[in-house]
Amino acid sequence: MSDPMAEIKASFFVECEELLEALQDGLQAMDDGATDTETINVVFRAVHSIKGGAGAFSLDQLVGFAHAFETTLDAVRSGALTAEPSTIALFFQCGDLLSDLVRSARDDELLDEALLAPVLAQLEELAGDDDDSSEAEAAFQATTLNLDLMGLPPLDASAPETSATSFTVTFAPQAALYTAGNEPLYLLRALQDFGQAQITCDPSRLPTLDDYDPSESYLSWTITLETEADEDALREVFEFVDGLCTLDVTADEGPTATSMPPLPEPEPIPAPEPPQLPEMAPPPEPAPQPVPKPAAPSEQRQPSNAARPTVRVDLERIDRLVNLVGELVINQAMLAQSLGDEALSGNSKIATGLEEFQQLTRDIQDSVMMIRAQPVKSLFQRMSRIVREAASDVGKTVRLKTEGEATEIDKTVIERLADPLTHMIRNAVDHGLEDTEDRLAAGKAKEGIVTLTASHRSGRVVIEIGDDGGGINRPKVRSIAEERGLITSDQILTDGEIDNLLFLPGFSTANEVSNLSGRGVGMDVVKNAITSLGGRITTTSEPGNGTTFSISLPLTLAVLDGMVVRVSTETLVIPLSAVSETLSLKDGDCRAMGPTTQVVQVRDTFVPLLDLGTELGYTAPRDSYDGAIVLLIAQEDGARAALVVDAIEDQRQVVIKGLQDSYGHVRGVAAATILGDGQIALILDPTDLLANATGQSRPEPALAQIA
Repeated sequence: MSDPMAEIKASFFVECEELLEALQDGLQAMDDGATDTETINVVFRAVHSIKGGAGAFSLDQLVGFAHAFETTLDAVRSGALTAEPSTIALFFQCGDLLSDLVRSARDDELLDEALLAPVLAQLEELAGDDDDSSEAEAAFQATTLNLDLMGLPPLDASAPETSATSFTVTFAPQAALYTAGNEPLYLLRALQDFGQAQITCDPSRLPTLDDYDPSESYLSWTITLETEADEDALREVFEFVDGLCTLDVTADEGPTATSMPPLPEPEPIPAPEPPQLPEMAPPPEPAPQPVPKPAAPSEQRQPSNAARPTVRVDLERIDRLVNLVGELVINQAMLAQSLGDEALSGNSKIATGLEEFQQLTRDIQDSVMMIRAQPVKSLFQRMSRIVREAASDVGKTVRLKTEGEATEIDKTVIERLADPLTHMIRNAVDHGLEDTEDRLAAGKAKEGIVTLTASHRSGRVVIEIGDDGGGINRPKVRSIAEERGLITSDQILTDGEIDNLLFLPGFSTANEVSNLSGRGVGMDVVKNAITSLGGRITTTSEPGNGTTFSISLPLTLAVLDGMVVRVSTETLVIPLSAVSETLSLKDGDCRAMGPTTQVVQVRDTFVPLLDLGTELGYTAPRDSYDGAIVLLIAQEDGARAALVVDAIEDQRQVVIKGLQDSYGHVRGVAAATILGDGQIALILDPTDLLANATGQSRPEPALAQIA
């Protein structure tokens, strides 16, 4: 029999991901110098909400750690503890462990206590070892394990009598509270953390069965609570549903002695209830009330909750939808091809309808692609942890700076990019940044900086990983390559060619094997992973000023805008983002460059001429390129080439079909697609094509006859 709480529990873990993201944002803001109360409250509320939800599911390990973390944060919030850099560093470590605990709880596992113990000890030392705090923690643990809503938490008989205040709390959920996936039961249980509670449900607003609306909220509760906590602490229980309920917290006449309550004492409880019932009975008005009442604080949350409703859908369903839309695009292209073969007038009703259908198909496809697109923020936050752990392993002080976290990219690309980025971030910390002594000797700050940026350029996503270290030691790289027989000692290499040696299998500049490097596995894996995503990687480095690796990736792995061209008898597709302009050549535009190659003058510059038919083995070089059609290809690194084709046939969006699983890597070819006439066309990879081009654009000269 399936667990009826499984769906709610799954929602809790998804919610935890959002709360952990808010926690990281808040901690980063504190690390950047933000000391305002709201920033600290954001961090505190994230941990508090995780603890509250975890308590509802009896996730004791998660609850215990979150409680210790929350207690220390509360000390910062109250001003009893100053958020020093060392304290914030500990908070970052706590955030990482909290993330691990959430993941372990989701997988029904327990995290090794040995990982938690030293951090808990540091938290306890910071928060102070007072009896009240440990007593409250014990009470909390006992209460969260109590599954009976009306049960009372056990009291410590040895505890001295202390004064407590009696509060009356009235709580009326609105329909939006349930729509957002919240459960009043958990909130009522959380109130029991604070002391003795008597809870009464008011069903007076329940209509008859005929008038019952399942989407409405009819029940409300009155809670009489004796506690040493203040009113603000009670209201914090309901912070997570602020604006989604009507809440009133009233202190009764004064402090009373906390002791074991006699059994008959439930009877006085109804006495305070009658004055509250009239107030709760009118909640036909819970909807209007929140709007005028909490004008400033709540109003901010209500619009955000209402304006951004979300639906959680399995990724497999989205993938299936993407594939179906891809088939729709192919069928639309086939329909356009069939009508074109009939030579219908462009002004006919069928042609007009087809144009509208084509635009509609494009809009549907763009919308579906947006469903798969996600900001890279979650990926960048994972890299923050990698930087902290790597810096700790090698004993360096490192800060990660990020830009462009809102840049969106296909979810599949994000998932497959995590491992390559992890390799590169670790390399930047281990190899890129100098040791502290070397940095100080070079006049640099003790703290090294690793930057991670994302942006959209020319229809692609560009992610850059940079550092302010010493740059690539090219003489050392060359020396290692010669020792390993990768190059010869007399081989002449440019700086860029030396940098590319880093991507050869088994190449490493580490002097010794460590947890991070030295095993000869890393940058070649990075390059292969990025190539498999249809991307490319380039390196720029300046001695003494650091190194930057630039990764260029397609926005999606499903479709692309392409230019359909014909070469000999073959139809090919070139990504439109790579084509900067088209030209028609004249005889005077070409210049000889060696016996078999030529360059083309484009305004004030010369670019290499590549005959696409010759490069792909379809045709021999031409004797003359007079009247030839040329596509000017431009790359992110500034490299350009003039690509000769026989004809430009169309410009359209094509569905990408991978070839690597069946055929492996094919030089100059990225994938394939199906055209409107059912023909399969290769999608070219201009970067790979240019990198491996022969450059032959002239017939080989006849060998001289030797007498």
